[in-house]
Formats: sequence, structure tokens, C-alpha cells
Amino acid sequence: MQQIISSLLETDAYKFSMGQVIYHQFSDYKTTWSFKCRNKDVVFTEEMVEEIKHQIKLYCSLRFREDELEYLHKIKWIKGSYVDFLRLWAPRYEDFTIGTDAECGLTIETRGTWLNTSMYEIPTLAIVNEVYFRMAYDYAELLHDFNARLKNKIDGLKDGTYNIGLFSEFGLRRRLSADAQDLAVKCLKDETYKDSTFVGTSNVYLAKKYGITPVGTMAHEWIMCIGQGNHKHNPAYSNWYALDAWVKEYGVLNGTALTDTITTNCFLEDFQLTYATLFSGVRHDSGDPYEWGDKMIAHYESLGIDPKTKTLLFSDSLDFEKATKIREYFKDKAKVAFGIGTFISNDTMANPLNIVMKTTACNGMDVAKISDVEGKGMCKNPDYIHYIKRCINWRMEHETGNNSLRV
Repeated sequence: MQQIISSLLETDAYKFSMGQVIYHQFSDYKTTWSFKCRNKDVVFTEEMVEEIKHQIKLYCSLRFREDELEYLHKIKWIKGSYVDFLRLWAPRYEDFTIGTDAECGLTIETRGTWLNTSMYEIPTLAIVNEVYFRMAYDYAELLHDFNARLKNKIDGLKDGTYNIGLFSEFGLRRRLSADAQDLAVKCLKDETYKDSTFVGTSNVYLAKKYGITPVGTMAHEWIMCIGQGNHKHNPAYSNWYALDAWVKEYGVLNGTALTDTITTNCFLEDFQLTYATLFSGVRHDSGDPYEWGDKMIAHYESLGIDPKTKTLLFSDSLDFEKATKIREYFKDKAKVAFGIGTFISNDTMANPLNIVMKTTACNGMDVAKISDVEGKGMCKNPDYIHYIKRCINWRMEHETGNNSLRV
């Protein structure tokens, strides 16, 4: 099998956005990441596991090239000190533990500095996906089906069946293959649509290749590690610590805040006037998108901020039909944009994998993603989930509506 990850740029843009702040403010943090396959009918064979190990070793042999570093440095919020660090940085295979002791037949865990382990998540998931679909199916048949479906999607954008406004491709971690994602991004970029605009991709390698925008700011790990990895922090204030560190690094740049790490209701307790003004928008990743959007609009209005000046970025399990309906509902109320992943990068006759790799510990502390719905959270310690939920509930019961001193 050919090398799957061929460049260290082949990761999601938010890994560099977060990585710079980690380098400048949290370089001593240590994290543990754990792989999980949520599909109940998927089994990784021993041959697949060996190929995954081989591909991760190949990934760990990569280094940043000068043209790649120059590209990163041209992004207005990327600083020279971080680029110099990346010039020396290299992934370490020693940080990986890969085995077969799981119901799905595959276990992956990474341990080490947050600077290192954060960078492993996306390439690892892309490798697992491509190995699985190449070895479990007739890959040529899947790719043929992928191409046909992609053409139908693009035709629907061109003839106005789908009107989704601004959208980006977010499918690297769950793509069918590198070739499939490359084809999708190229085809979407090359066409003109009736009432839709393709603005970029989360895959920095493809953004560089095709001269489009690399899209992405922060992920759940950001709030989890900063808010829960420091032993002195109350985890119910995770969002405040994370937003504060972000603003110290970027000011008004690079500002789309993720709301659902410890529930959106708790996020709004900290997303008061200063942060709501500085951040250009917010991202939806779980729960009912209409309820969430209405809640965010009402929150902006309560702060005296015109919601039409802010972006609602939707990124949860979207297809073009869902995006069209969401945009129609919100287009006159706020700026609307979409990050669409698996529907673009892995839509075939075969069911896509539902796999994740999440931080499960930071600085020896359990960490948890609570989310706005059951099933999207992840934590290895049920006692810690109980603890953080009690912290959140106590805060919500005692502080909600008492924001007069907070800006």
C-alpha cells in the first residue's frame, strides 16, 4: 500500500492554531490520547493492524519541508517562533502504543507532551480509515461510487438544488482515502455554483496545493486540557481559561469559539461581552442546530451585539440538504457557514467509520468532553464524569443570570 500521509501539513488547520498557543503557553503539558471505534459491526484484522503500524511509522519519518514552513508563516496569525519550532519538530513512533485488545480489534494510545500528541490525532485517524476501506472492501468499486456521488453533489450545487452559502470541506479524519479527498477538494474548487461558495478545507496540505483557505481554529481538546488539566482549575470554568489563553495569543484574529465541550449553556456563562465581541463567531458540533443557533442569537442580542455581525459555523454530521435548510432558517439572522466532513470525503455504498481519538488524560488528571448530547462525550473514568457534571450543575444553579460583574 502506498504511503497514506505524505506531508506533515496533512492535518487539520486547527492543529496549528492550537499548536502555536500550546508551544507559547502550555509546552510542559502532558497528555494521553485514546482511539475509539463507535461502529459495533467493524472489526480490524491482524493484517490491518500491522498495516496501520507500518503507515504510522512512515508518518513518523516525515519532516517539514521549507516550502511548507514558508506557507505556514504566510498565515497572518502564525508566528515565526512557532515556525522555527516546527522546523525542528518530528513525530515519535515511541509515543504510540498499538494493539488488538479491543472489541473492534484495534487499540491505539499516544502518550507524551501535548505539543506532540495533539499532532498525531488527525493523521492517525486518516491512516486507520484508508487502511480499513482499502483492505475490507473492493477499493476500486468504492472509489467509482464515490466519484459518481461527488458528481451528483456538485450538480446539485450548480443547479440550485442545494443553496448552502459559504462552506468548507472538513473530512480529513474520516476520508475514504487521500486520493478521494484530493479529488473532492479539486472538483469543488473548480466549479461555480448558483448560491453556494466553496471557501476552503481543513486539510492544510490540500489548501496549499490548491491555493484555497485552510479553515479551523480550536477543537474540544483545547478546552478539555486547559480547563481540566490544571489541578488548580475548577473544570466548570474550562471555557473561560481556554478563551482567555486564546485571546492572549491571537487578540481578535483566528476567532471561532467551540461551544459544546462542557455544554453550550455552561459556555455561555463565560462567553460574555468581551469574548463575544472579540471572537468572530461560534461553532456548533452537537445538539439540535436550530435550538443552538437561536440560543446563540438570543445571547448576542442580550449583550447588545448585532448577531448579523457574527458567524454561526455548523459542523455536526452535515450533508448538503441539511445545510440548505439550516441556512434558509438563519441566513437573515446571522452570518452562516458550514464545515462539511464525511458527506464530502467518504460518501459511498459502504458505511463510514465512526472513529475518534480523544484526550483522556492531561497532566495525570482525567479529562472529559460532555457535549450537548449523549453519545458524543468521551472519558475513561465514570467517577470523573460524575464529578465534572456536579461542578457544572452547581455553577449553573448558583451563577446563571448573575453576570452583572462579568465582561
